[in-house]
Amino acid sequence: MTIYALVTGAAGGIGRAIVQRLANDGIPVIATDSNEAGVAEVVASLPGSGHKALVLDVTDEAKVQKLFNDVEASEAKIGIVVAAAGILLLRNGGQRPPLTEISLDEWDLTQRVNSTGTFLLLREYLRARTREPVEGGRFVAFSSVAAQLGGYRSSSAYIASKSAVLGLVKAAAREAAPMGITINAVAPGLIDAPMLHQSLDPENYASVTGNIPLQRVGSPEDVAGAVAFLMSKDASYITGSVIDVNGGYRMQ
Repeated sequence: MTIYALVTGAAGGIGRAIVQRLANDGIPVIATDSNEAGVAEVVASLPGSGHKALVLDVTDEAKVQKLFNDVEASEAKIGIVVAAAGILLLRNGGQRPPLTEISLDEWDLTQRVNSTGTFLLLREYLRARTREPVEGGRFVAFSSVAAQLGGYRSSSAYIASKSAVLGLVKAAAREAAPMGITINAVAPGLIDAPMLHQSLDPENYASVTGNIPLQRVGSPEDVAGAVAFLMSKDASYITGSVIDVNGGYRMQ
């Protein structure tokens, strides 16, 4: 039986790095994204065999349910989920919109992708593992340093959606603990990936690194390393936690 890691948002900068890291670590991957060509290209570049590329809209309840049902009907199991799909809506020129100017449609779309999408994946994962347990189950959600600081470039809709993920992870970790499943989150800071590029040109990174103790913008591989740690046996006693990947940008 093949035990897969399901990764959403796999065609993006951080999602791609996570998929590549897990494949390099010998874990079979089901890479999903709404970008069909992008996710196919990612999977074609992976080492090893047995990886799958699937199109998935994480906001569609029926499609999330179907994915889990189809995979597990084929004698495979999803033992790991990394919910990396996300969206950040900004104004022209990458400007943070004031809360007073955010439309209900913008608010709803942001919540559906970032928080509801995480909920749907988590719910279906726990349903599947309740039906048939898998040893060493892991779920990793994505929050953000913006949810911890109130954000500087992110919209209030994005910040609220990523704050919801923090609460969901803690609640779910308590429920999943008796099953031996750990549920954690990573909270990236400023990472050299498409979402940051929306508001800051890479040529202007020097303007923000002075506020980062490690004096650099992070890489997608930095985030992938934190996710890989949470997948490992070394993290088996960590649940309901958040790993900050921000170069010291936020220190408790």
